[in-house]
Amino acid sequence: MKAQKQSWILAIIIGAQFCCTSLWFAGNAVTDNLLQHFNLNTEALGNMSSAVQFGFIAGSFVFAVLTLSDRYSPSRIFCISAFFGALCNLGLLLASNTMFSLLAFRFFTGLSLAGIYPVGMKIAADHFEKGLGKSLSFLIAALVLGTAFPYFIQSFNVNISWETVIWATSSLATFGGLLILFFVPNGPYQKLANQFEVSKIFKVFKNSSFRSAAFGYFGHMWELYAFWTFVPALLVLHQKFQNVELNIPLYAFLIIASGSLSCILGGFISNRIGVKKTAVLALSLSGLCCLLSPLFIIFTPTAVFLSFVVLWSMAVIADSPLFSTLVAKNCDAQSIGTALTIVNCLGYSITIISIQLLNLLILNSEWAPYAFVILALGPVIGLFHLRQKPFIPHQNQNKSLGKIPNAK
Repeated sequence: MKAQKQSWILAIIIGAQFCCTSLWFAGNAVTDNLLQHFNLNTEALGNMSSAVQFGFIAGSFVFAVLTLSDRYSPSRIFCISAFFGALCNLGLLLASNTMFSLLAFRFFTGLSLAGIYPVGMKIAADHFEKGLGKSLSFLIAALVLGTAFPYFIQSFNVNISWETVIWATSSLATFGGLLILFFVPNGPYQKLANQFEVSKIFKVFKNSSFRSAAFGYFGHMWELYAFWTFVPALLVLHQKFQNVELNIPLYAFLIIASGSLSCILGGFISNRIGVKKTAVLALSLSGLCCLLSPLFIIFTPTAVFLSFVVLWSMAVIADSPLFSTLVAKNCDAQSIGTALTIVNCLGYSITIISIQLLNLLILNSEWAPYAFVILALGPVIGLFHLRQKPFIPHQNQNKSLGKIPNAK
């Protein structure tokens, strides 16, 4: 009976995460329409993506400094954040928008996501004493689908207006917030902190195993969001060299969404060979794809190119739940929310640099086919740090999170 109840709770958390994270790339999916409707310049895609990341960073920093998800009900925080994000997303529809106001609305949408993505992982950790790694793999798979979903809405060959995409994603976010509020109570393994402790931010990094996991995650983040942001540009580049016509929104959805399968698959593989080994394997594969990207963009037939990009998309996200598991496993129970949030904050700060750098290179037509090679820097740095220290979980963590099989 308990297992059945847990399965339902996990399903609801996954559903809510999918609904709410559809806000993340809602602006990206309709960027061309926004360009035309509000007379924006061609740099809008990179700037609007960075605005969301800046908002997420700012929100994560506030959540971490105030240790909110460790002191208050994470379900209520999730719901409030979802409502706020839905309203900010609807702000894109205002007829009086300028580039500044559009960036502001995307910034505050990112701010709201800081109360959704890491807080959703905290909710999962509060409900699952054992099998946290597998639970987080399903949760981040929902994030991937939510991120890709706006492209799916836009891909239909019918007259769906860009305003419909915005209304749909805001409605989904509202629904997701209500799901968590009414159907996911505070978890049985939740341990609320008694007081505000800003020192937690610094304490967690004193653990060498935690630092190793965190820096592996930072390398992963250098690549992930820059890749996701410019998947449409990747497809356009291939169109140019192979002289073919592609349904860009549909293929962007399929490519990004394929990562949800690898998140789940990575969770099962990690049960057999270990969390760290699986993360290293995924990070190595995605780094290799970065290096090979010019070859596939320029020279290979479309079917081979699409297969390669799907493989890349699966590798680039497969290690995300594994790093979150390692981060959660290597801090005490009362600091999990703060640890996940501050690591997310720093990781998303890194994405600003890689997105802007890739944006600059892609705008330069001479360098555009080779631009994605720069993303290999992240996996290289991540792999370097993952090999520095073994992961040695503390005894009190095993009691709070349960044993994650073969985390080495």
